[in-house]
Amino acid sequence: MRVISVVSTKGGVGKTTIAANLGGLLADAGLRVLLLDLDSQPTLSSYYALSQKADVGAYEFIALNLTTPAQFISKTVIVGLDLILSNDDQGRLSSLLLHAPDGRLRLRNLLYTLRPHYDLLLIDTQGARSVLLEMALLASDLALSPITPEMLAARELRRGTLKLLSELEPFSHLGVSPPALRLLLNQVNANRVDSRMIIRGLRESFAKVNNISVLDNIVPDRVAYLNAASLGLPAHRIEKRRSHQKRSPSARQTMQSLAIELFPEWREAISRVNGCAEI
Repeated sequence: MRVISVVSTKGGVGKTTIAANLGGLLADAGLRVLLLDLDSQPTLSSYYALSQKADVGAYEFIALNLTTPAQFISKTVIVGLDLILSNDDQGRLSSLLLHAPDGRLRLRNLLYTLRPHYDLLLIDTQGARSVLLEMALLASDLALSPITPEMLAARELRRGTLKLLSELEPFSHLGVSPPALRLLLNQVNANRVDSRMIIRGLRESFAKVNNISVLDNIVPDRVAYLNAASLGLPAHRIEKRRSHQKRSPSARQTMQSLAIELFPEWREAISRVNGCAEI
């Protein structure tokens, strides 16, 4: 089972949108996908309608070390896409983990209960530094960080996410290394000159940095992602082809290319995914 955290210490960069749409596309590719919502503002938990709701959610799973998936895993209406709901709006889990001996390694230690059932675990995290974010990173094989092409986002990346990863390095002495980081340019308006300059600067900055790279694929600023969220569907199902008026790829093309770049081992299955309707 691959474990990917979608992370940023800055809010509003599109973490939930990326997690929901990647998960939906990979489920439509025939993979067994589990979403884990660790954000206290549970947007991912309400993105897709549920066909079956579990009795409990992320709080009980992690706080009580639950090992029976049926207790805490809900099923969405998207076949092959399951969800562990966020249900900790008062932040009790953060307090518990701060005082637990295994706090930052708790999720990593629980993954054995999930590995036989899923190909991929996608974790949506809080847009701020927290013990939950640190726990998610230490459980992950890869961290995916959406970044909008604006100067403030670039500065917060260095001040927040990159600083956090460096501060997790001591866990390497326990055999737990922080994951490699992939930066995803998101909500990009390619017509803006400042956007192009920031994108070029980011690519140059990380060209030779170990374990950090900027993905080749970018996610354009398109209304299709807003429409998809309103409908509770993955965007590739509602925007299958690029319209003649727009130069950027369709939502399906974008998500497929991104998924293949992240998971080349699943290229064949991902390439077969088609949308179900068009707008």
